[in-house]
Amino acid sequence: MREADLYPPIKRHLEALGYEVKGEVGPADVVARRGDEPPVVVELKLGFSLALFHQAIARQAITDEVYIAVARPKRDGLKRNLALARRLGLGVITVRDRDELVEVHCDPGPFQPRKSPKKADRLLRAFERLRGDPNSGGATRHGIVTGYRQDALACARFLAVHGPSRGARVAEWAEVPAARRIMSDNHYGWFERVAHGTYGLTEAGRRGLADYGDDQPS
Repeated sequence: MREADLYPPIKRHLEALGYEVKGEVGPADVVARRGDEPPVVVELKLGFSLALFHQAIARQAITDEVYIAVARPKRDGLKRNLALARRLGLGVITVRDRDELVEVHCDPGPFQPRKSPKKADRLLRAFERLRGDPNSGGATRHGIVTGYRQDALACARFLAVHGPSRGARVAEWAEVPAARRIMSDNHYGWFERVAHGTYGLTEAGRRGLADYGDDQPS
């Protein structure tokens, strides 16, 4: 499919809705008129791109009725770009290659994002769990430090000093209530169970301490 192949099916679709349609009018790829209604502008590209969104946004200086039209992409690509288009107040049209099926996935209009209390709560809990600000600048050289990793590091530091210890003792002295679960899950490969309820530090754990040794809470 070429970009020019998008125009005929989109023109037929708009004409079926009662519009008069013309291509390449001024800066716009497609312009449609119906009576005294505001004009409809459609920008054509084979696929979603930042340039396409920029063009469509520029056309919003002419009319609020702006669509972007592309060849039908895979589902994931459509979903992500559809969300962006909605946030920008743009409509989205796709054309299926094999039969020129035209689908309007959303119309232009104001967008109000839905808030997720669960996501907000999860973010705040992650914020509260972090000790200090270990990720200033975006990331450490070894990756993002999470509250979970900070707890694992606290357990590892305790074991490095005191040797193999029972989970309850690590939890109390390192001030990590979930110490036993963290060492048992062994997500980073830092811990080994040396006896029932007793854990020691592996070589990977010592390397982890060296890697994150400068990432102390500030």
